[in-house]
Amino acid sequence: MAVQKQGDNVGFIHVPVSVKAPGGSQDRYDAPFLIDTVAIDSMAPSSALQRVGIQPVGRKMYEVADGSRQEYAFGLAQIEFMGEITAGRVIFGPEGVEPFLGVTALEAAGVTIDPATQTLRKLPAVRL
Repeated sequence: MAVQKQGDNVGFIHVPVSVKAPGGSQDRYDAPFLIDTVAIDSMAPSSALQRVGIQPVGRKMYEVADGSRQEYAFGLAQIEFMGEITAGRVIFGPEGVEPFLGVTALEAAGVTIDPATQTLRKLPAVRL
């Protein structure tokens, strides 16, 4: 199964994700991403995104977990996980940041969290 719970972090769900620049590039950033249903966009380390050819296309102000605001650059990426392919905004995070997958990518791929089992599951259909 693609979903992993790591150690004692009950409630934290990770899934293997591949991120690459849209278009023909074969370079990919592969890593376990934390599922973050509070975050709108996804985030990965800046150097990893740049290494696979994803370039910043804008900047946006984000509210972080402690309630403060931080401006980050973002790029557009093809995102693959659980056999699904979608695209979306990926934030250029600081070095050492744990990559996370936001709710926009989850919804676009038709993936939800089953609250009873704390696992990811594919929806039978995506809402239009």
